[in-house]
Amino acid sequence: MKHRLQFTGKKLIRMALLLLGVSIVTFLLMCASPLDPLQTNVGQVALGSMSPEQVERLEAYWGTETPAVQRYLGWLGDVLHGDMGTSLLYRQPVLTVIGQRLAGSVLLLTAAWVFSGVLGLILGVTVGVFRGRWPDRLIRGYCLLISSTPTFWLAILLLLIFSVWLGWFPIGLSVPVGVAADAVTFGDRLRHAVLPALTLSITGVANIALHTREKMIDVLESDYILFARARGESEASVVLRHGLRNVSLPAITLQFASVSEIIGGSVLVEQVFSYPGLGQAAVTAGLGSDLPLLLGITVVTSAIVFAGNLIADLLYGAADPRIRRGAARE
Repeated sequence: MKHRLQFTGKKLIRMALLLLGVSIVTFLLMCASPLDPLQTNVGQVALGSMSPEQVERLEAYWGTETPAVQRYLGWLGDVLHGDMGTSLLYRQPVLTVIGQRLAGSVLLLTAAWVFSGVLGLILGVTVGVFRGRWPDRLIRGYCLLISSTPTFWLAILLLLIFSVWLGWFPIGLSVPVGVAADAVTFGDRLRHAVLPALTLSITGVANIALHTREKMIDVLESDYILFARARGESEASVVLRHGLRNVSLPAITLQFASVSEIIGGSVLVEQVFSYPGLGQAAVTAGLGSDLPLLLGITVVTSAIVFAGNLIADLLYGAADPRIRRGAARE
């Protein structure tokens, strides 16, 4: 237990440093953006009709006249006190906006993460076992095709087929239009999340399946598998007892590494389906020069990705005690 706590403490320190670096890079990119917050959100015509005093108040509100270093240090000081500031567009605390949007995305992201991981593992093991035969060629061709397909294009295709042509699912949004919030059921939310989650799942399956296939092939060509077959073990026993056990660690790595891909893909998918989640809020904040909100979303999503990697590292130790002892000696 002591070793595991030490290992977790080191990882948390690294995570804090990485989050600091992510926030700095995000802030610098926003400062280098050619977008003028006043012209973007107020408009050139409206600015021309305002008095100098009104323009000064707007500049103070958007922070355009405040030195960049002072703005970042002020934001960082507030974050260390648990305050990520106020969204300039929504006029609400950043944590409140992120909480509302994350609650809308959690069903979508969780469903896509679980489905892509389970299906990717099954397909990867299958094609590894049937290497060189028609299941391998068929599934590998599908994975290569999906890997080269843009996420937004796949989302548009599914939208046209299942929403426009067939009418099986809603065209967009996360809840039915014109329905009171207290009248929206879980089934309504699930029905609106099917196509976005399916899009993210389809794109996420390919990488997991291809990597699992390569690892499964390596395992099946190893000496201990040859010895197991020489002892008379059936092919099913070899795959289930030896193959799955030895691809478990790479599967954990791939599953938690896919968190970043799913979060990144949700930005495009939510735009296509007009799904009011965290990805759409990030796009709105970027285009609207809402620096506090964009910094908050970037830090929170980065923390989720780093937390996923930390959980994967801890699961390594649970799956293989040798890794846990080696990590504790670092």
